[in-house]
Amino acid sequence: DVRSKEANQVAQWIKANNKVTFVDWCPTGFKIGLNDEPPVRIDGDDIADSPRNVVMIANNVAVSRVFSQRLVAKFDLMYSQRAFVHWYVGEGMEEGEFSEAREDLGFLEKDYLDVLSEGSGDEE
Repeated sequence: DVRSKEANQVAQWIKANNKVTFVDWCPTGFKIGLNDEPPVRIDGDDIADSPRNVVMIANNVAVSRVFSQRLVAKFDLMYSQRAFVHWYVGEGMEEGEFSEAREDLGFLEKDYLDVLSEGSGDEE
């Protein structure tokens, strides 16, 4: 069985030995959660029965497409049509916060594009 302390030590070793690099705004880089319950077996499922499983949720530059092609485009479309704005304003949100949220999305998208362009330059 894996103990929380052991998992955290391994994560810190990976980070300390430069096996992975994190951006400045993500100081820890890892969030580890352990669950003692085995996965549930569902009849007719093709996945083999196992006493353990692992899940990794990772962030990489591929997620930049989600921002540019989905979130930003849908936000712009819906806001241009003033969709749902009255609900948010009615709940106490100010209209200026929509502009700030769109600006934050733009900065986030730019950050991912910067990382992507830096990464492609390293491969040369």
